[in-house]
Amino acid sequence: MAPESFFVPDNDRFVPTDFTRGPWDPNLMHAGPPAALLGRAMENCERREGFQFVRMTFEILRPLPLVPLKVRARVVRPGKKVEFLEGSLESEDGELVRASAWRIRTQDTDCPEAGDFGPPPPGPEAGSSPPEIGTIFSESYFTGMEFRFVRGHFLESGPACAWFRMRHPLLPGEQPSPLTRVLAAADSGNGISSVLDFRHYLFINTDLTVHLQRMPEGEWVNLDAVTSIGSHGVGLTETAISDERGRIGRGMQSLLVGTR
Repeated sequence: MAPESFFVPDNDRFVPTDFTRGPWDPNLMHAGPPAALLGRAMENCERREGFQFVRMTFEILRPLPLVPLKVRARVVRPGKKVEFLEGSLESEDGELVRASAWRIRTQDTDCPEAGDFGPPPPGPEAGSSPPEIGTIFSESYFTGMEFRFVRGHFLESGPACAWFRMRHPLLPGEQPSPLTRVLAAADSGNGISSVLDFRHYLFINTDLTVHLQRMPEGEWVNLDAVTSIGSHGVGLTETAISDERGRIGRGMQSLLVGTR
C-alpha cells in the first residue's frame, strides 16, 4: 500500500516514507522532503505573524538515509523587523542537514514595485509528464510529486522548465504551507536540468539556497533551471522559481560530479 504522506510522526521523530526516496540510492532520500520538513520546523519556531522567510540555506552534511529523524530549530537573532534562525536535521548517527534562514517583517510601503521578471512561464496545464518517470523510478519522490514539464525532461540534457505539485501532504492530515511547497520542489533544479545522464553519472548537490521575494500562491511551483559542469568535477545549478502569477525567487545548488 502506498503511503499517505512524505513523513509520519513517531513521538519526537519523523519517519520517512517511500515518497522521500531519491534517484541516487534506494536507501537514501531526495533532499526536497527533508528540506521541507526542516523548513516547517523553522517556520513554526517562535512563529511571527507578518514575517516572511526570504532566504533559507541548507548544508547537506551527509547522505540522507531513510531513518527516523529529529528536527531542531531556534531563533538566533530575534528582532522587531529582521530575525535570523538556525535548524538541524539529525539521525541517531549525527547531524545530517544544517540550515540557516532570515525572515523579515512585511508591511505596506509607498515604494513602487520595481524590476521586470517578464511573463510567468506557461501554466501546468501546458506541460506534460514524461512517460519515462513511471518506468525508471519505483515508489519514490517521483511518485510522491506531480510533474508537468514545459521544456525538457529528466532524460533530456540541458536547461528545463517544469511545474511541481505535492501529491500528498508532508505529514498526515496537515495542509502543506506555501514555504513547504517551495522547499519540497526547489532541490530538483539540478535533476531536471541535468547535462549528464544520471544513469551513468552523479551530480549531487552539497547545498541548497532559496531566496524568496514572496510566497507562492496555489499548489504548483515552477522551476526553470540551468546546470553548468566543469571538467574538474564541480557544477552549479541556478533555478528561477515561479508560481502561476510570476517569479517569486531563485535557487542555487553546488554540485559534486562523478561517475557512478
